[in-house]
Amino acid sequence: MKNELVILAQELHDGIAQDLVGLGFSIDNAISHSKDPETRKELRAIRFAISEQTEKVRVEIHRLRNLSPNQTHSTPDLSYQLSQIFNEILRNVLQHSKATTLSITIADNGIGGAKEKEGSFGLLGIRERVHLLGGETLIESDQNGTKIEVHIPLDKNDTSTHSR
Repeated sequence: MKNELVILAQELHDGIAQDLVGLGFSIDNAISHSKDPETRKELRAIRFAISEQTEKVRVEIHRLRNLSPNQTHSTPDLSYQLSQIFNEILRNVLQHSKATTLSITIADNGIGGAKEKEGSFGLLGIRERVHLLGGETLIESDQNGTKIEVHIPLDKNDTSTHSR
């Protein structure tokens, strides 16, 4: 069983993961050659999505390689599990709630310091995605932690396109 999991992890690494990295480099190249600010913005959003998918594949590769033969499931990956939880909550809101607005607040008690940085697209990508949906983003970060609020009008967005 372990050998089969390692082979699967190798195939994922050499196939999908490398393909995603290649796509990312292609997008980076397109961003650097684009003169149109709107096109650059859209390409950055695509680049951000590709980076997210690449990281998801890497997490699964790591998980597969570290499973022992008698393990059916390793220690849960916190980031992955939270992502799945939030995806299901959002899917339910969009498909069943008939809400006209969606507000999400995430706060931590960490060291703070969250701010947009040159060459880093995480927070910028959040703002761009929320803006694309006609929403607003508020980020507060100090030595007591970080709070990110997102407010999105659902009545302006066709929620049928948000479900997978």
